[in-house]
Amino acid sequence: MRRILITAGPTREHIDPVRFISNHSTGEFGYEIAKEAKERGCLVTLVSGPTALKAPKAVRLITIESAIAMRRAVLKEFPKSDCVIMTAAVSDWRVLSIAKKKIKKRRNKNMVLELVENPDILKELGGMKKKDKILVGFSLETEDLEKNAARKLKEKNLDLIIATRLKAGSTVFGNSNIDILMIDRFGKRANVCHKSKRELAKIILDRVEEFGL
Repeated sequence: MRRILITAGPTREHIDPVRFISNHSTGEFGYEIAKEAKERGCLVTLVSGPTALKAPKAVRLITIESAIAMRRAVLKEFPKSDCVIMTAAVSDWRVLSIAKKKIKKRRNKNMVLELVENPDILKELGGMKKKDKILVGFSLETEDLEKNAARKLKEKNLDLIIATRLKAGSTVFGNSNIDILMIDRFGKRANVCHKSKRELAKIILDRVEEFGL
């Protein structure tokens, strides 16, 4: 039986015990793909950051918070997966030193946080993936959508990338209908417009199955 590993949702990078850095990801896209993959008879493992969503039935759910925790879970599951679909919005940075107690306001109202880069999980997988594993990445861009997506596809050794443009005054997070650009490792491009994430989950998995999943 085909085994699919999917990541979804945001990550949280703690500043102190009550505050964190995160993003607006709802996790909906990854959860829809997990649901569709399960309906197609796959064994699905879903590694999810904090969301308000309920995992699809019969999907193995692994919950995490930080990018480091997501990396640990993904690397553990990767060897036994036939396909990895990374929809998660992983924080690019984390705080260098997490305060053990809540940071109090001070007379000096300015506070500087020292950040360090998180590991690039997708690039790491691309560097170790074998020929029989399918690796799918997601990219959210504010400009040069096709150029940036194609660059990431090559740099991270992906089989397929799903790219979305963040337009001024709008967000793809939580939107009912969005546009995507799909680019595969052969250079084939396809624009899919104004579809729900449920519909896009079917379209994306149809394309993944063309790679032999």
